Amino acid sequence: MIGYLGVVGVALALASAVALVVEGFRAFVRGGAGAGRLRIPVRGLLLGAVIAMGALELALLTDDFSLRYVAENHTRSTPLFFTITAAWAALEGSIVLWGLVLAGYAAWIRHSVTEGDRIGAAALAVIGIVGVFFFGLMLTAANPFTTLSPVPLDGSGANPLLQNHILMAVHPPMLYLGLVGMTVPFAFAIAALVAGDGSTAWLERTRRWTLVAWTFLTLGVLLGGWWSYEVLGWGGYWAWDPVENASFLPWLTATAFVHSAVVQRRRGMLQAWNVVLVIGTFSLTILATFLT
Repeated sequence: MIGYLGVVGVALALASAVALVVEGFRAFVRGGAGAGRLRIPVRGLLLGAVIAMGALELALLTDDFSLRYVAENHTRSTPLFFTITAAWAALEGSIVLWGLVLAGYAAWIRHSVTEGDRIGAAALAVIGIVGVFFFGLMLTAANPFTTLSPVPLDGSGANPLLQNHILMAVHPPMLYLGLVGMTVPFAFAIAALVAGDGSTAWLERTRRWTLVAWTFLTLGVLLGGWWSYEVLGWGGYWAWDPVENASFLPWLTATAFVHSAVVQRRRGMLQAWNVVLVIGTFSLTILATFLT
């Protein structure tokens, strides 16, 4: 039953993401007319993502081993704290978290998009495309609600390294708030490119979101170093591990973008470079998602 609820949530989010793409680009073509109505698919996206994450947490808390994800990442003896954090202990669960954070950012952006906002409508459509990809994965190759038959009496549990430190509850969400947050400047950059807008308007609009995402990403990288030092005992905070590098690379390009964006806003320089940086940062966040 819980698995069906989760699938319904994912399906709702996917359908809403598709609607956001269609309605967003329709509003863009019409010069922003209808942009104010994008609140409906955005709300559907957020509601579906919340239902999906809620169903996954409920399945973990109720020891529902009929779900493959629960059976592989939880046991009856797992403490409550790490039962909750098991929701992002493996790829399928982390993608659910990705989708939830993306939906949250979409809802935040929607409040700044008003009727006649052509660029904002296109940016939400781009975010919708990203949502279609991730929620589509949740229904297919990375479905956390796949069922098992027969149902095991207990699960195998998550990796022990993911069950012995409080940072399991802080580091991944912080990192994802940073990684997913970089979708916002990417979406507005693509919208400006499609619109042929060579001004700095998209930089001005995304300045706050970029800084918020960069701050979370910075905290995520720092907490990851602390976690590796405390848990893995590598003798230091950084060992150039592939997982550490996966989060560090988008931080480098995001940091470069934060600085070069200032140059473009003040002097009108580095326009093409900023677009390259923001696209590169977004691409590296996708890489980091599937490596971490």
